[in-house]
Amino acid sequence: MSAPASFTTLVALLQDKFGTGIVLGTDEAGMPPAVLIAPDAIADVCRFLYEGEQTYFDLLSCITGLDNGPEAASMEVVYNLYSIPYNQHLMLKVVLPRNLPGQSLPVVPSVSSIWRTADWHEREVFDLVGIHFTGHPDLRRILLPDDWEGHPLRKDYREQEYYHGIWVRYGQERLEDESGKHQ
Repeated sequence: MSAPASFTTLVALLQDKFGTGIVLGTDEAGMPPAVLIAPDAIADVCRFLYEGEQTYFDLLSCITGLDNGPEAASMEVVYNLYSIPYNQHLMLKVVLPRNLPGQSLPVVPSVSSIWRTADWHEREVFDLVGIHFTGHPDLRRILLPDDWEGHPLRKDYREQEYYHGIWVRYGQERLEDESGKHQ
C-alpha cells in the first residue's frame, strides 16, 4: 500500500477527476482539513474517495446538517471521512440555499449507496434540519414521529404547542383561565 495522499494532493486528485468547478474552496487550517464541494457532485466525489487506491476513505464517521439561519439563507451538510488503512481524516462540505416557508426542502444526493452508515445519518439530518437526500432508500424521520411539524434544529423553528392533544412546549408554563382550563 502506498503512502497516504497529502491534503493538497487530495484536492488536486479531485480537480483532475472532476474539473475545477467541483472543488469550490478549501480550509486547510480546519481539523480535519475540509474541501467545499459542489452539492450535485457530492455522491460522485464520495464514491471516488471511497474507491480510489490513493484515497480509500472506507469509513463515513458522521454526517452533520447545519442551518446557518434565515439571514445567511444557507444550510450545510458536512461529511467526516476516515481512511483506516491510511489513518487519514477528511471533511467534505456542501452549502445549499435555505428554503423559505412553503418551498421544497434543500436537496443533496444521498451517499447511502457508498457507506451504509449514511442511511441513519441522512435520516437524522432530514428529520432534525430538513435537508432532503435524493436517492436515499428510506428517507423518513428517525427520531421524531412521522407527523411531527417542522425540523427542530432549524434556527427559526417554532415548536407546536400540542401534539395529538398533549402539551409539548416544555419549559413554558401553560396559562389557565379562572375555570382551570388551559388557554
